Amino acid sequence: METKKYSSYAEIERELEILKLEKQINYQKLVLSVQKTKESLEPKNIVNGFLGSYKDMLSNSYIKIIQAAIPYLIAWFMNKKRGN
Repeated sequence: METKKYSSYAEIERELEILKLEKQINYQKLVLSVQKTKESLEPKNIVNGFLGSYKDMLSNSYIKIIQAAIPYLIAWFMNKKRGN
């Protein structure tokens, strides 16, 4: 790291203020990251994450099963009504 040369105390104070603000920002980012990690490790979020990845696949499967079963159900109902 290159050593900076300052020509006044005002420059030093400004640089220190910038560094202080950067430190606070990084600390808040760390706190937020820890909080998100804690939330993601809660049982309900683990289950939701696991099921969420299969949600689309399962919902499409149900639709396909229902579409395949409807003609058989209609035929069964028609035959039952006729008394066969």
